[in-house]
Amino acid sequence: MTDTVTPASSLPPLAASSRVLDATTYDCILLAGFGGPEGQDDVIPYLRNVTRGRGIPDERLEEVSHHYRHFGGISPINEQNRELKAALEGEIAARGLDLPVYWGNRFWAPYFTDALKELHADGHRRVLVLVTTAFSSYSGCRAYREDLATALAETGFEGELVLDKVRQYFDHPGFVEPNVTAVREGLRSLTAAGKGDNVHVMFATHSIPTAAASVSGPREALPSGEPVEVGGENEWYAGGGWYAEQQRAVAALVMDRLADEFPGVASSLVYQSRSGDPRVPWLEPDINDAIEALPADVTGLVVSPLGFVSDHMEVIWDLDNEAQETCDERGLAMVRVPTVGVDPAFVSGLIDLVEERHVAPGGTPRSREALTELGPWQDVCPTDCCLGRAAKATIASS
Repeated sequence: MTDTVTPASSLPPLAASSRVLDATTYDCILLAGFGGPEGQDDVIPYLRNVTRGRGIPDERLEEVSHHYRHFGGISPINEQNRELKAALEGEIAARGLDLPVYWGNRFWAPYFTDALKELHADGHRRVLVLVTTAFSSYSGCRAYREDLATALAETGFEGELVLDKVRQYFDHPGFVEPNVTAVREGLRSLTAAGKGDNVHVMFATHSIPTAAASVSGPREALPSGEPVEVGGENEWYAGGGWYAEQQRAVAALVMDRLADEFPGVASSLVYQSRSGDPRVPWLEPDINDAIEALPADVTGLVVSPLGFVSDHMEVIWDLDNEAQETCDERGLAMVRVPTVGVDPAFVSGLIDLVEERHVAPGGTPRSREALTELGPWQDVCPTDCCLGRAAKATIASS
C-alpha cells in the first residue's frame, strides 16, 4: 500500500520556530556536500569511506559498486555541486554580498578538512554552512554537523572557527516552487502524449531505517498520535517521524498548487535506495513495489524526486533505470521530473536563507519564509533531535 499524501493538519505546536539564532556577520559560506567518486579507481575507496566502521569487506563493496561502474566510476554529484557553487557565487555577486563560497564533502575530495584549511588560510573565522539536504534526519542533518565537528578537531581549529548551519529548508519557497513547476510540466507532458486520462504522481525520497526515521526531528512534539513505549524509550508513531511528515506536507502543498489545472490527480510518497541488512526495517513502500500496485487503469505516472536536491547517482539509477524498467514492464508511461538542481529560484532561495542569518553591521536580517504549517524550521537542534551517533560537538544548526 502506498503512503497516501495528505496535508499536515491538527499537528501539535512545534517549538522549532522558537529556536532561532540572532543574525550576525559571517566571513564566508561553506557548501557542504556528500561527495562521490570521479573515476573507476575511486569507487572502492569512496565506498570504504561511506561504510567506515561497519566491517564491510571490499568484496561486498565491489558487489554494490555496479551503479558507479556503469557510469565509468563517476558520480554526477561532485560536478553538480561545482555548478551549484558557481550559481551561488553568481547570486551573491548580484546581491552585492561579500561572501566567498567554499565547498567540502563528507565522503570524497574536497573533504571538510580541506575546505576548513583553505578558508582558514584565507583569513575567515565565521562560517555559515549550507547543506545540500532539505529534510530532517540523522543522515541529512546531524551527521553533517558531527562530521564538521570532527573536521574542526582534526584541523585543530576548534575555538578559532565558528561554524553555523542554516535551517532545513524543505518548505522554503525556493525549494517548493521549482518542485511545483517540475510536477506541473510532467503532468502536462503526459497530457500532451495522450496519457493524461488517469495519472498518478509519486514523490520519491531516500528510504532510511524506521528506527532512525522515528527519531528524526525534535521530539517535544510528534507528527501524529502519542508516543508509545518501545524498549523502554519513547518512540514515534510508525509513520517516519518528522522526516516523512515534512515530505508529506510538501508533497501535499505541491498537489494543492496544481489542483486547479489537474483536479483529482492521486499522489503518494514512496521510498527508494534502501541498503544494508534486509532484516532491518526501512521506510516503505519501495517505489517499484508501489508502481506494481497501481490500479490497472492508471495511464501515466509522474515521478518527482522530492527528497533530493540534485540528479545524482541514486536518482539517475534508481529512478531513471529501475523505476523506468518497472513501468515499461507494465506498459505504463512514466515521466521523471528534475530535481531543483541549479534552478534560479532554488539558488535564490538558498541565498535568502543566508540572509536570514548574515547581516552587515547595522543591517536587518531577511524575514523567514515557510509555506507549510511545520515551518520555519529551527536554527538550533535540541540534543534529542535526529538521534544517531553521539554528538561530538555542538554546532549551531538546523
